[in-house]
Amino acid sequence: MSKMLELLLEEKIVAILRGIEDRHADEAGRALIDGGIRLMEITMNTEGAPIIIERWRRLFDGQAAIGAGTVLDVKMAEQAAEAGAQFLISPNLDEEVIAYGRERGISVWPGVMTPTEIVKAWKAGAEAVKIFPMGTLGPKYLTELRGPLADIPMIATGGVHLDNIGEYFSSGANAVGMGGKLVNLEDVRAGRFDLVAERARQFTTKVKNLYS
Repeated sequence: MSKMLELLLEEKIVAILRGIEDRHADEAGRALIDGGIRLMEITMNTEGAPIIIERWRRLFDGQAAIGAGTVLDVKMAEQAAEAGAQFLISPNLDEEVIAYGRERGISVWPGVMTPTEIVKAWKAGAEAVKIFPMGTLGPKYLTELRGPLADIPMIATGGVHLDNIGEYFSSGANAVGMGGKLVNLEDVRAGRFDLVAERARQFTTKVKNLYS
């Protein structure tokens, strides 16, 4: 088990920052860490994503793992790796990206939906898979997947909020990926980083209570 997978299974929440402006990024990242978040991804379709990833690796070294999201192909994986991304997450399954990560010791958690895609990703070397879009599929879909696929770590992404996060875990999620329900960009742009930290704290506290 890699250190990144170990961290994922322990912390159970990946914060997804999509479309955040560079001028707000550092304070938002600090607020998330203050709220207990230990895994944060910048999506590669965010303007200046590699620059933010590289800076966050320096600023938050030892405090949080920094990854890249929406890594659609090897070219994006190369850009993310050069910036120092410690893990790569995508909405899709690209076996070349998995191979690229394995060769360089970078965890890759690809996006999958069907049992066939999940097993294909697992056989290609993915340590965990991102079940997406969970907002459409719902927690019961996870329960059905867990019958035949009990041993593959799964990250539920989409549709997770404070009131149903427990249901996702009880249905079989090992971790969750969260964007707007965790990081409110309106609060970020208004400079209300206290609200960002408090929102993160609500989620991290709830997850800890589920497993205490």
